[in-house]
Amino acid sequence: MKSFTSLLQRQQQSLVITPQLIESIRLLQLAHTELHQFVEQEIEKNPFLDLASNDGGTSGDVSSTVVDDPNIGARENHVDGPTRTDMPELPSQWKSIRDTANIRAGERPALDEFVASTETLHDHVARQIALTAFTPQERLIAGALADHLEDTGYLQVNLLELAGRLNIREADVEGVLGTLQLFDPPGIFARTLSECLEIQLRQRDRFDPAMAALVANLELLARRDFRALKRHCGVDEDDLLDMLHEIRTLDPKPGNRFQSGGPESIIPDVSVLPSPGGGWQIELNPDTLPKVLINQTYFAEVSRLTAQSSKDQSFLNECFQNASWLVRSLDQRATTILKVATEIVRHQDVFLEDGIAHLRPLNLKTIADAIDMHESTVSRVTSNKYMLTPRGVFELKYFFTVAIPSSQGGDAHSAEAVRHHIKAMIAAETLDDVLSDECIVARLKETGIDIARRTVAKYREAMNIPSSMRRRREKRAGLC
Repeated sequence: MKSFTSLLQRQQQSLVITPQLIESIRLLQLAHTELHQFVEQEIEKNPFLDLASNDGGTSGDVSSTVVDDPNIGARENHVDGPTRTDMPELPSQWKSIRDTANIRAGERPALDEFVASTETLHDHVARQIALTAFTPQERLIAGALADHLEDTGYLQVNLLELAGRLNIREADVEGVLGTLQLFDPPGIFARTLSECLEIQLRQRDRFDPAMAALVANLELLARRDFRALKRHCGVDEDDLLDMLHEIRTLDPKPGNRFQSGGPESIIPDVSVLPSPGGGWQIELNPDTLPKVLINQTYFAEVSRLTAQSSKDQSFLNECFQNASWLVRSLDQRATTILKVATEIVRHQDVFLEDGIAHLRPLNLKTIADAIDMHESTVSRVTSNKYMLTPRGVFELKYFFTVAIPSSQGGDAHSAEAVRHHIKAMIAAETLDDVLSDECIVARLKETGIDIARRTVAKYREAMNIPSSMRRRREKRAGLC
């Protein structure tokens, strides 16, 4: 057996995932608030990065050169479609955003200056404690109880343990708690739902023995077992109906009317506007796109001063390359979002015109194939991104629904549209015509929707709609 050595030249391709590539992929799935935080962190680390101010300049005093597309905020795509003469009037919210987009950035009012400060629940309680004639010890107990008050208005603390920490009797703590439970809003400082409802009913002078029995058996009310409730409360059907109406007027979470923090709102990443010539106009929201600048002048000056130090020059080159990568990645992210949104509008244009009943089935692969991207890329782009349409604000993932086959050989139906049909059928029920799941299946097949009974039951339960037996019982009792 002979052995020998030889030299062979072979060429092969391999994909190397660099740290920058990983970061570029991560940027796609970031929401705009997370993106702004990431950009701010990069600006703090990189001396050659600046964030453009509202007037188009930089946040610093040095001059900067824009490397990314200066018109990125005005990018738009146009999707052709049939001209509609009966286009519905746009909501006032959309008109406001459209009109604001025509104002120069420097002229936009600072809306935060007009937001009134809101009183929190703990502020509201502290003010009432200060106005109550407590003794020094009672005021100490009241403050300790208020520290354990949740934002919903419930008290989560063991009174015996609290009394031990304060070195006082448990009866003293219970006495102060009774006073606090008279505070506004009614039902506050309750430890359970039953106690919360009881406090509100007592303040209304409506806590009689029958109502006490109802509050003590809330699990029967949750199961809609009205026959057992009438037996426990000792009332007839009319009296039980009045009691249930009284319960519905109570607030199970009295603290929720107070804001624990600043108001939260969804800022859309993409806006869709009917085009005057027909079809749809898709635009990126410039407020969600950080405008990053590379200070080339500063880089040239620093490079000239440190030209003799190879180590310093290597650091400066690395910072400049990272800055260039960030600008390109942000530009690529904006371009990809616009491509995906445009293709979604192309597939769901009938929904935008006629509503949820016309939402078409759609999956990630369809969009990915249309724009020549991978499904995982489309999935990342549609995460935590929102689209403002004349129909409202929707997450991009909302437009992706599974297909329900047609029983008449036509186009398939989206699951969301089928749920809408089911909800509409049940809303139109009468006492003499309460639809079972089997009846719903039959009626859906008449409209061309082929669906199984268990699927109807799953959709109905997901929408918190009770069974036909419970709906019939509620209608007979006059509860719906």
